[in-house]
Amino acid sequence: MLKAVILIGGPQKGTRFRPLSFEVPKPLFPVAGVPMLQHHIEACAKVRNMKEIILIGFYQPNEELNRFIASAQQEFKLSIRYLQEFAALGTGGGIYHFRDQILSGGPSAFFLMNADVCSEFPLQDMLSFHHQRGNSHCGVILGTTVLHFVEKPSTFVSDIINCGIYLFTPEIFAHIGTVDEPPGGRQLQELIRLEQDVFTMLAAQKQLYVYKTQHFWSQIKSAGRLYLNRYNETHPERLARNQDGGPKIIGNVYIHQTANIDSTAVLGPNVSIGKGVIIGTGVRVRESIILHGATLQDHCCVLNSIVGWDSTVGKWARVEGTPSDPNPNDPFAKIDSETLFRDGGLTPSITILGCNVNIPSEVIIRNSIVLPHKDLNRSFKNQIIL
Repeated sequence: MLKAVILIGGPQKGTRFRPLSFEVPKPLFPVAGVPMLQHHIEACAKVRNMKEIILIGFYQPNEELNRFIASAQQEFKLSIRYLQEFAALGTGGGIYHFRDQILSGGPSAFFLMNADVCSEFPLQDMLSFHHQRGNSHCGVILGTTVLHFVEKPSTFVSDIINCGIYLFTPEIFAHIGTVDEPPGGRQLQELIRLEQDVFTMLAAQKQLYVYKTQHFWSQIKSAGRLYLNRYNETHPERLARNQDGGPKIIGNVYIHQTANIDSTAVLGPNVSIGKGVIIGTGVRVRESIILHGATLQDHCCVLNSIVGWDSTVGKWARVEGTPSDPNPNDPFAKIDSETLFRDGGLTPSITILGCNVNIPSEVIIRNSIVLPHKDLNRSFKNQIIL
């Protein structure tokens, strides 16, 4: 029997995702048409002998999360439950705190994944690799034995990165239990980090293996286009196609069935259109996410942007960001972690409109972040609009 644990974090962990995380927990943000977490759960459901998925985080239980879990259980025919941490316990502290629930039923191993990454999740391949190496070893991370483990080194150590996808045997908890516990038996520290506190020790004991994959992996900021690109193979039915009387589709585009789109609109590549979106005559959308209930009025243009829930972009307005994501079709593309500010100004990046933002006609918003419930009356460039 196998289980999977997904670490979903908490509200203060989504600060780089604001203002979008004001309205929905980051793990439930729609990526390529479905909640971010659903991609993880879908991958877990494909693994043979998977019996339960456990979500661990410190979000307060809420209706939206409960509704998602109930829907996912029904769709994937798996037991899925949420366990709330009393505080942020770290990547190791959370699973150690709930070790009895994870080990209930006697799983032979369990997967551990971070919710804020996107990947093809080669879980079955990792499991096969684990069996080949012998089940006695504590962990496999995303084939050779790990001799030294450093998280985010300041100097070059290796060209292999940690993707935040792990496979552990139950013996991992014995190793976590020894972290910072002196011979006198002082109480275990609350915050335990797998990457810094546990993996270094396992590597020294040759109890840790790395499974190297050539599949895509990225931080969630570029997940939309990566998943859309992957849909050609995994879920072609989710991608829109050019049809008589419909909008012009270029490349990979997801359109919710309830969206109302004028036939003269041009969408794509790498566009996601959410539930109830209205798109008028002559609208152009490229490399963008248009969320639930948004309206794009006639002849407006949205490029490299996220338009928030129930927001409106007026006629002939332009909302544009600067692309900062790697090319999903380039196997050697690199991800640069840009700071929010550079040289005293906002670093050019995608434009984000929070929920209920109103952009009037003939206004240009470029490389800006607009917080929710704003009625703008002029153009802005390289600003955070509070």
